[in-house]
Amino acid sequence: MAVDPNKLKVILVTDCGSTTTKAILIEYQNGEYRQTTRGEAPTTVEKPFEDVTKGVLNSVREVEELSGRKILNGDDIITPADGLTGVDIYMSTSSAGGGLQMMVAGVVKSMTGESAARAALGAGAIVMDVLASNDGRLPHQRIERIRHLRPDMILLSGGIDGGTITHVAEMAELIAAADPKPRFGTSYRLPVIYAGNKDAREIITKTLEAKTALLIKDNLRPVLERENLTPARDAIHDVFMEHVMAHAPGYKKLMAMAHEVPIMPTPGAVGLMIQSLAKAEHIAAVGVDIGGATTDVFSVFFDKGTGNDVFNRTVSANLGMSYSISNVLAEAGIANIMRWVPFEMDEAEVRNRIRNKMIRPTTIPQTQEELQIEQAISREALRLAFVQHKSMAVGLKGVQQERTISDAFEQTGSGETLINMMDLKILIGSGGVLSHAPRRVQSALMMIDAFQPEGITTMAVDSIFMAPHLGVLSTVHAKAANEVFLKDCLVRLGSCICPTGHGKEGQPCLTVRFAKADGTKVEENIKAGEMKHLALEENVKAMVVPAKGFDIGAGKGKEMEVALEGGTVGLIIDGRGRPLIIPEDKKERIRKLSEWNQALGVYPK
Repeated sequence: MAVDPNKLKVILVTDCGSTTTKAILIEYQNGEYRQTTRGEAPTTVEKPFEDVTKGVLNSVREVEELSGRKILNGDDIITPADGLTGVDIYMSTSSAGGGLQMMVAGVVKSMTGESAARAALGAGAIVMDVLASNDGRLPHQRIERIRHLRPDMILLSGGIDGGTITHVAEMAELIAAADPKPRFGTSYRLPVIYAGNKDAREIITKTLEAKTALLIKDNLRPVLERENLTPARDAIHDVFMEHVMAHAPGYKKLMAMAHEVPIMPTPGAVGLMIQSLAKAEHIAAVGVDIGGATTDVFSVFFDKGTGNDVFNRTVSANLGMSYSISNVLAEAGIANIMRWVPFEMDEAEVRNRIRNKMIRPTTIPQTQEELQIEQAISREALRLAFVQHKSMAVGLKGVQQERTISDAFEQTGSGETLINMMDLKILIGSGGVLSHAPRRVQSALMMIDAFQPEGITTMAVDSIFMAPHLGVLSTVHAKAANEVFLKDCLVRLGSCICPTGHGKEGQPCLTVRFAKADGTKVEENIKAGEMKHLALEENVKAMVVPAKGFDIGAGKGKEMEVALEGGTVGLIIDGRGRPLIIPEDKKERIRKLSEWNQALGVYPK
């Protein structure tokens, strides 16, 4: 059913999270869309309720009470709006019950395997495993893995159109031999989406049709030089609704309530919102959501190879700030965490504090010292998640002028990463450690330290995790979604100026000159190794003059006129250089960390 965006003046959206269901009311007032009311309630997908709609209705009742608008008639949402009664549309996203969990399979792990993973991740799934002919496992090990994981669906790809069908046929036989059972509902067959070599469709159908709910889509890697992920991603959304959600507790009722727009996986909706913003503003964007168990990274960057903007999403399923905090320690190592702690501390004590957080995941820091340790860990979780993201957000290997037959079998690695930090215009953070930091400047510095932006970058945080709601809204009314995202969802922190290059400490790094709205002229000279913070609420045009050996985007030593966005933090000028180097000597490291924290006013004395 087509939705007319011009008729949407009162909009209700819910996000059913794993623990909390959040409802927001968006209204058209004084010529613009604004988020006016929000409510939340515990999610009720698990026992004793086992009905997701109970939590939804409880969150909507809170919106009713706070807004004074009658929205519910018993358990039904009143549509359309009439005065102070009802809403024009109701939509929802969901990650309750663990979200969408998938396995993907391809022929070559670094080619069709990676392409399949990108398709699944972009659709909002958690990729549990990537199977491939060259993944080093024996057939019985792959079969055992499929049976053990019990995914919601499997995406099978492999081979370019017109290429060999042997390997993809073998992967299909493994899936058939595993005869996997779905996570929800034992009375239906597991969905398998085939998006591989079109010449193999007949043999795939013969192998899998009897044992699985098989769906055949266009090849997601039709030729070496091009990915075609959209049909597979759309199919994942459709299958998620028809098979997975339909068998989850209470979701049939929720689907009936939100009948005009399909329910969307929460991460997929967040990704849509990042894409919508990047498209509307014509910019490269990165978003991160750091949770207790996982960290999602989203990006939109221009791919010179294809001439298009490319969206990527990755899930670091073992990097988080509570349930997965010990994994951060294991992956980063104690030395990398300790390098962000600005005071003397025994390594054993840091390890113990991390273990305590893991076994008491809902606790929050009670002292400034505890806060500084938690924020040190968050830097490493964010850094590692971004490293993983950069390894997935790549151009395609195989794009070359001349190829031989052997090239089809020798694509063992990925292309170069699409992530160019000098092109990045906005960096958006969300998740408790970033959204709820006691001081906004702490959020800004965590993102600068973890992501190491280059040149001129605007920073923001999603204050109340409204991005999923607005992502699903963007499918029917992009203008309203962007308007609310920029005005009510994002807290603009301000801008950071981060030149690349290195210089001897104390030597000139760059000069920044601009005039404020009241006519006050500002000139700041930054030395190498130094950080400065300037209060700046309005947007200004500035002249930035880097010293020899430093670059802010125009080339080493070349000045640039740039647009700086003000915000709650203002302007941070980072003269530490790129890549960022933290002193290895403990005393010198603590001295520099304390100096930077003091310069930015990160922790009050």
